[in-house]
Amino acid sequence: MSALKTLVDQYLEGPKQLRQAVAGMSPKQAVARPIAGKWSTLEVVAHLADFDPILADRMKRVIAEDSPALVGADENRFAAVLGYQDRELGEELAIIELTRSQLARILLKLPESALQRVGRHNERGPLTLEQLLKSATNHIPHHVKFILEKRKALGLA
Repeated sequence: MSALKTLVDQYLEGPKQLRQAVAGMSPKQAVARPIAGKWSTLEVVAHLADFDPILADRMKRVIAEDSPALVGADENRFAAVLGYQDRELGEELAIIELTRSQLARILLKLPESALQRVGRHNERGPLTLEQLLKSATNHIPHHVKFILEKRKALGLA
């Protein structure tokens, strides 16, 4: 199996892990903040739904353009002003799944050499498509840990 195919398969596992992490949570449990100073489960999922398309856009730019500019985004600002607690969990999960499904189809049509294409991030400097894909792949598991922590605090573990 090619490195690209392996990376794409891992990328597509994220939404499944996320769905498992939130399975069986009521709307009230999803908006609860059982750990002081931490986001609710819904806020975590809304964050992922906002940033997955941003990460996908960065990868698309690297695929389509020569050394494109990639702009950072402030996750705390997004959370503060984009109504995360008022979102619908199922819709947020669907956005993530569709974003990843679409990008996976694009990625699987590329030659392996495309993984070395580069974009220039305004905060992190040069990033290859491979680095961007790995970062996007790790984003959901990173946040699933926090959801599992919330489940435990709510007695759902």
